[in-house]
Amino acid sequence: MATLIRDKYEAHKAEVNARFDQLRANEEELNRIFAEIYDMVGEVPIAVEDKYVSVARIFDTADEIPASFKGNNYVRTRRDEIVSLISYAVGCMFGRYSLDVDGLVLADQGDTVREYLARMPDPEHVRFMPVADNVLAITDGAYFDNDVCALFERFLVAAYGAETLEENLRYVADALSPAGKGTPRDIVRAYFQKEFFADHCRTYKKRPIYWLLDAGRKGSFRALVYLHRYRPDLMARIRTDYVLPLQQRYASMLDTVQTELDAVEGRRRAALVKEQKRITDQAAELARYEEQIHRLADQMIAIDLDDGVKTNYPKFADALAKIK
Repeated sequence: MATLIRDKYEAHKAEVNARFDQLRANEEELNRIFAEIYDMVGEVPIAVEDKYVSVARIFDTADEIPASFKGNNYVRTRRDEIVSLISYAVGCMFGRYSLDVDGLVLADQGDTVREYLARMPDPEHVRFMPVADNVLAITDGAYFDNDVCALFERFLVAAYGAETLEENLRYVADALSPAGKGTPRDIVRAYFQKEFFADHCRTYKKRPIYWLLDAGRKGSFRALVYLHRYRPDLMARIRTDYVLPLQQRYASMLDTVQTELDAVEGRRRAALVKEQKRITDQAAELARYEEQIHRLADQMIAIDLDDGVKTNYPKFADALAKIK
């Protein structure tokens, strides 16, 4: 049955906020009881300030948060809840989570889709399958089967139904960027390109479990990989299955632009010159990145999860986004 994320959010917000109000009421009742026991009614405060209630409270926007909540680390917004949903979706793409079972699924070093299916109640009818190669591509367009935005849409269909996909995409995009330019798909892609990894690092206190391969500021190539599924041949597969094909795609795109440039004038020509510059810069950036990935691929680096992110991340620093 098709479901709207809006309805799920409103129900979740009502439950969370009711729990907040109940906890505050309970704490105030305890304060009143102890004040009576120790004959201190009127001498000690009974009311509990918003900032001291230690459970979540959800507001639709940051502008709605009252000053009385300043200092409360549990305040959340609709954007926070949608970011959490996206993070869960990425977890399902990697097989860390599943729509078919509760809790962690793939969390042991080197886990594969084989282990994922072994933990499913009905392996023949899995609602949403994780990627087989542990790579989620983040590029300007859906150039790969494992394009993270295309997979996010598939997740929404699996979780909420095909009939509500467009409305759910609009709702997600509006929560991420109420004044954002472009279509909902443009906004979602921009979020994955520019903000997802930063949000993930904040959630995991600068110890990310989803690592971002990043070719540079031109955005020629980015991809997420899941630390727990890392295997020594991962960088080699990224080079051969993603970076090298993308270099060929950029070369083909430049040929197409040049062909059109030879036949047009005016505003269209100016737009094409700008596009040609963008693709040329991306191609040059990707060529440099290919050399970095090639060096890492040749090393076949092994890691130990017990060493932690702080030890393992620097081993691939040339190819990964900086943790901020």
